[in-house]
Amino acid sequence: MRSHLLNDTTAESYRRSVTEGVERVARKLATTRGPFTGVTPAELAPVIDAVDLDRPLGDASAALDELEDVYLRDAVYFHHPRYLGHLNCPVVIPAVLGEAVLSAVNSSLDTWDQSAGATLIERKLVDWTTARIGFGPDADGVFTSGGSQSNLQALLLAREEAGTADLSKLRIFSSECSHFSVQKSAGLLGLGQEAVLSIPVDENRRMQSVVLAAELEACRAEGLVPMAIVATAGTTDFGSIDPLPEIAALAEEYGAWMHVDAAYGCGLLTSLKRRHLLDGIERADSVTVDYHKSFFQPVSSSALLVRDGAALRHATYHADYLNPRRTVAEQIPNQVDKSLQTTRRFDALKLWMTLRVMGADGVGELFDEVCDLARAGHDLLAADPRYDVVVEPQLSTLVYRYVPEAAASPAEIDRANLHARKALFASGEAVVAGTKVDGRQYLKFTLLNPETTVADIAAVLDLIAGHAEQYLGENLVHA
Repeated sequence: MRSHLLNDTTAESYRRSVTEGVERVARKLATTRGPFTGVTPAELAPVIDAVDLDRPLGDASAALDELEDVYLRDAVYFHHPRYLGHLNCPVVIPAVLGEAVLSAVNSSLDTWDQSAGATLIERKLVDWTTARIGFGPDADGVFTSGGSQSNLQALLLAREEAGTADLSKLRIFSSECSHFSVQKSAGLLGLGQEAVLSIPVDENRRMQSVVLAAELEACRAEGLVPMAIVATAGTTDFGSIDPLPEIAALAEEYGAWMHVDAAYGCGLLTSLKRRHLLDGIERADSVTVDYHKSFFQPVSSSALLVRDGAALRHATYHADYLNPRRTVAEQIPNQVDKSLQTTRRFDALKLWMTLRVMGADGVGELFDEVCDLARAGHDLLAADPRYDVVVEPQLSTLVYRYVPEAAASPAEIDRANLHARKALFASGEAVVAGTKVDGRQYLKFTLLNPETTVADIAAVLDLIAGHAEQYLGENLVHA
């Protein structure tokens, strides 16, 4: 079995196996005709259940043949221009190259003696990102598994900085369009989800700062502690960006930690056209960025950045077997001192390779392209009498609803839109997402593929209308 270990004697076997795997994926990418095959769980589950994991195939080529049946054939392919679903991006080739390197070397980013240069590369990228945000020389941060973990750690820091032992008095403020990880984090931190106060949004789905101010004042009057304000720079549903300067002023006035969840909108840090949309982010205490969204990186690649690196001490624990206290005095750079994770992949290498090959402007151009596409898609939807579109996009998301010409109740229209989404997914011709707006069923395009065209959007809208019309025709007739 030692022949399967990656080492000096198996280097050639490694090269052959990886090359064959890459060639198969490359063929799949080149020949995929849709983002999905439409396979159902009931169809695919028996295929996977039939695999006997206690009877190995003993050969990488045979395992790749099997993988075609259990995964590659029916995977959801985000690179296809008619994948318009969730916040998943096609990935850039330099990042995939970095993924191949980091997986093989298998560095762990918890301590210097397991990573060496990898630690310094991560720190360099943290410094690069904090400079893009506009933080000063005291800033710091750490890579994480994703936006949910970044938000959790930010609120942990906020809780500790609040300086009260009575957790029942702590309150978190976020918009009604913020990510659900805010509520989950409050629960995990012992505050309870009820500690999160939801602030209504305006017609553009941005937090209403006037209401926020009133809620902060009421909080103080009741003897409660405004622990944190979570501003969102790119909501999951609408791509809306909360009024960061106004929120920053209120955070300063009321002594609340200001966290900006820019998991989606972080691509604006490299934008050549839209960087101004993040004005005010430099006044935040912490920022979440998801490079695996608008930087076109493979999952996972995220980071938490803080304006004052000293706040990261709240995540520090010294263990004699890993990062003893003496290593601080010795100035040994152990990233575990800042992280909620211990063993951690060298995900920073993917972004490093991307910047060294493409440059930040190259990433920004790609993100600007999808934001431009969303504007064109909005114009298309606004001019189409079959659809109601909610807001003009700030980033690259469009939320809309099929509205039939014939009379139908709101509930029937809800069911038609939901059916259209499911039928489209089952057909494999395109993938769109869905959400609810004011209790009604809507559909959503999340545009993160620069290869998607306005013609693709128009074609998908025709498909959706066809499925919805068929549903209404069959069900209204028999109603």
